[in-house]
Amino acid sequence: MHYRFHRYIAGISAIACATGARVPSPRKAICHLNLFVVIAILCMVTGAGCARQQARLPADAAPILLFNGRGAAGEDVRAFEDLLKSERLEYSTVTSSEMNQMPRSQLQKYRLLIVPGGNFIEIGNGLSKAATANINNAVRHGLNYLGICAGAFFAGDLSGSNSLNLTSGVRFRFYSAEERGVRKTAVAIAVAGGPTRDQYWEDGPQFTGWGDVIGKYPDGTPAIVEGTYGSGWVILTGVHPEAPEQWRRGLNFAPPASRNIEFAGTLVKAALNRESVPHY
Repeated sequence: MHYRFHRYIAGISAIACATGARVPSPRKAICHLNLFVVIAILCMVTGAGCARQQARLPADAAPILLFNGRGAAGEDVRAFEDLLKSERLEYSTVTSSEMNQMPRSQLQKYRLLIVPGGNFIEIGNGLSKAATANINNAVRHGLNYLGICAGAFFAGDLSGSNSLNLTSGVRFRFYSAEERGVRKTAVAIAVAGGPTRDQYWEDGPQFTGWGDVIGKYPDGTPAIVEGTYGSGWVILTGVHPEAPEQWRRGLNFAPPASRNIEFAGTLVKAALNRESVPHY
């Protein structure tokens, strides 16, 4: 017992030396030990913050970066977290302030950036011009990008608003249901090489003028597209295949949500691995 205690004190001393603290005697080392105990108790009391820091994966350990900043819809972030966990894909989340401080060299360590649905104006407002320039340059040099609804709008050229402009000046408009006063509905999306399925749509864009068309709205305009920006692979969708069953309440859907979620997983893995999805 006495031997193990002194080994423990020695360990504490080593930690203190590594941090520049002086521990000249076992008696003073006990004081340092008490300090470590206090810190541990504080971590238990404020456990959420400590756990979050420990749970965050470093940039070189997580291939996917999921945007969870200003303007991103929390329920869509959660839907993607559930999807990524079910697909056993490692990811890390990033807030607007973290993205604003992230150099391109660190951003470039990820393979895929996912920007979910929400409010595309607020997404842009929460990021600095330098941050959007870093993302643009990172995609140009090989970072892949998956944008869903607001994240897809944000990828285009937004006149008068901060955006990524991964489309070389192409601007996207809302799907035509918006002109009829419809804000959310089930939309039958025809997918190349696959069945037509009802997908959840809420104020999403159509992509006339950019990319290869993976899926089409009933009016024939592009609903899901893929293409390149520099060395980066980009997939954009105006609908939410990741939408869980509870989003469908009050709307008429034909297939179960699980089939669409499988398709969402296909899009994530295609974006991650730079694989082309069947297109028209």
